[in-house]
Amino acid sequence: MLSATWQRCRVHFMRNALAHVGSKQRAMVAAAIRTAFAQETQDAARAEWRAVADRLRERFPKLGALMDEAEDDVLAHLAFPKEHWPQLHSTNPLERLNGEIKRRTDVVAIFPNEAAIVRLVGAMLLEQNDEWAASRARYMSLEKLAQFSDDPQARPRRIPAA
Repeated sequence: MLSATWQRCRVHFMRNALAHVGSKQRAMVAAAIRTAFAQETQDAARAEWRAVADRLRERFPKLGALMDEAEDDVLAHLAFPKEHWPQLHSTNPLERLNGEIKRRTDVVAIFPNEAAIVRLVGAMLLEQNDEWAASRARYMSLEKLAQFSDDPQARPRRIPAA
């Protein structure tokens, strides 16, 4: 079984947070919040998050409340090994994939049956999986995913090349 939690996208949180401040203060507020993301450990990041929220609360009370409410969701990725943080802190790759699926299915507009939709979307998902698995960075390999699982059956199996 995979250990799972809710991860709020850092990029989208920043957009929401900056909506609570004036345009002239956005750069300063964004830099202050980013200091929490630059910490080396989960404990340090959470302490910095709360310190930033407290510093901003007096001038921007709604932003302070938003940071209090969002702390667990925005920093959830810190519970995983540090080498996974870059892949987990944002939902942008999934959103990009969903956008591409929408774009491609909109081109077809009317599918003859459900199987046709499954073939198109399935092919797109397989293509994306291959791209993520074979890219230089190996976005999220089966070996990396297996590290999150406590189920020995979840270990990736070696499949011999044909």
